[in-house]
Amino acid sequence: MFCSPSIRRSPAAMWPLLIGALALASVLLAFAANSPGPNPRADYWSEVREGVSGYTSVESKGHEVLIHNGGQNWRATRNGLIAGIGPWVMAVVLAALIAFYIIVGKDRLEEPRSGIMLERFTKRERILHWSTATLFVLLALTGLSTLFGRAVLIPVFGQEGFAGYMQWGLWVHNVLGPIFLVGLLGEIVLWARNNIPKRIDLDWFLKMGGMVGKRPRPHAEKENAGAKAWFWFMALAGIAMGVTGVILDFPIWGQARGTMQLSHLIHASVAIIFVAASLGHIYMGTIGAEGTFEGMWRGRVDAVWAKQHQDLWYKEKMGG
Repeated sequence: MFCSPSIRRSPAAMWPLLIGALALASVLLAFAANSPGPNPRADYWSEVREGVSGYTSVESKGHEVLIHNGGQNWRATRNGLIAGIGPWVMAVVLAALIAFYIIVGKDRLEEPRSGIMLERFTKRERILHWSTATLFVLLALTGLSTLFGRAVLIPVFGQEGFAGYMQWGLWVHNVLGPIFLVGLLGEIVLWARNNIPKRIDLDWFLKMGGMVGKRPRPHAEKENAGAKAWFWFMALAGIAMGVTGVILDFPIWGQARGTMQLSHLIHASVAIIFVAASLGHIYMGTIGAEGTFEGMWRGRVDAVWAKQHQDLWYKEKMGG
């Protein structure tokens, strides 16, 4: 058989290859034996990531912790959960109101207007309501712009236009927030006595205020069950937003970083729910029920409206 010289090798020619392989293996084994192993400071940085406190000469709270994971958690929740679900919450509420208006329609007066006007809200009450409502609208616009402005407004106004608007908007939001809280507390003090829940309010809810179907109108006082539910929701949500807003407005009180982050998440979450619920209040106060807007705008309502919507208050005003 013929073998090529390049393939056929004598045993003596294999020794250099074997010696080279053994030398390479020796080098690798020596490197493995003398390798430093795990980073001796790995445990240290793991503890730092867990928020272990140290010493610092800075007096501000939270600076003794070198790395705060809370910032990443706050950013992920704000930009993910809240910013992702918030628009859907408001869209669902708006779609439900449109569907309700199409299916049920406007709650119109069942009798011709009588021309007899009953005072429902005083001038002081109306000034307080519209002042607080104006503040709420401005806070809602500037607050939602802060949360969704990058995705919605930058494509419309550009980065420079959005930056200029937000510089003004943040100032307005921070200044008007505490004033809104004062107005809200004034409304609570002024109207709480007319919004105490009673047993007849449950019947109002069960009959949906008599707006659906041919059911008889349920009894109601000066404020029906729907208005009472809105009042207490407004009070609780408004106080939650106001308190957390003040915490965010004035960090000079020494709030810890975690307190600020939690306050912001509560503030943004409650604000979205508050704005969504206010759409229902605005609907019922304007196009939802005929004659309702007149009560808060002019302070007086027709006696027919009072008899239809708040019959117990109507009897009280008409002397029984």
